[in-house]
Amino acid sequence: MDMNKVPESISRWMNESYSLSDKEINFFKNNGFIKLKNVFNKEEVDFLNLVITKEVNALNKQVLSMEERDTYGKAFLQIMNIWKNAETVKEIVFGKKLAKIATELMEVEGVRLYHDQALYKEPSGGHTPWHADQYYWPLASDKTVTAWIPLQATPLTWGPLEYSAGSDQMTAGRDKEISDESQQFLENALKEKGFPHIIAPFDLGEVSFHKGWLYHRAGPNQSNEMRKVMTVIYMDKDMKLKAPENKNQHNDWETWCPGAIIGETIDTSLNPILFEK
Repeated sequence: MDMNKVPESISRWMNESYSLSDKEINFFKNNGFIKLKNVFNKEEVDFLNLVITKEVNALNKQVLSMEERDTYGKAFLQIMNIWKNAETVKEIVFGKKLAKIATELMEVEGVRLYHDQALYKEPSGGHTPWHADQYYWPLASDKTVTAWIPLQATPLTWGPLEYSAGSDQMTAGRDKEISDESQQFLENALKEKGFPHIIAPFDLGEVSFHKGWLYHRAGPNQSNEMRKVMTVIYMDKDMKLKAPENKNQHNDWETWCPGAIIGETIDTSLNPILFEK
């Protein structure tokens, strides 16, 4: 298979429409996440796996042994904005199918790219602590969503994504970056509030979407295989930049929205509109 070109059949499927029901949209609204089956078929998942893994292997700079890393480093290999390095990955990330789903789930008129990132959890890789992604983002509204795309079927022993359903409504813990501290604080706070903890495997071709302020985590990878996941983060096409509230948000401004102006729509070359009604 030519990994430098997206086959026509896969390109077509990446841009085909996926029908969402009102029930699914309401589930997302109420729970802050949704898992959708059969978003991709086996041919597509296999191709995504090939081209994305090729770039992850080329771009990965992690040299520390598992024992030498902190909790964050043990959780996964993290490679960001892969679309800038390979036309095949760009075509995948810019695909309209996922962008349309994101638009409909957030009930907005269109979405822009915030950034993509691969999250590869190595064999014996550790747990991913409870956290909310939007802690890191200098974005003025909560109209954000991440598509979490496993590149294989992902049983419980491989560390699939777990969710605290409805926890995007909880403001406690929004000042905590991903760490042992966030794990301990949020595990207690989420239990105290009674948000359901949802843990389930992912079938091949199943994709999840979760809100930026939804608390989520993942268990360790207890298998002998790499748990491979690609993510695409979408934001409302009219999203405005807010003044950063922590060092991570300032870094994200410079890295993912360079040139964007506080209080104005984030319209940079790194943040194109991917779908519009």
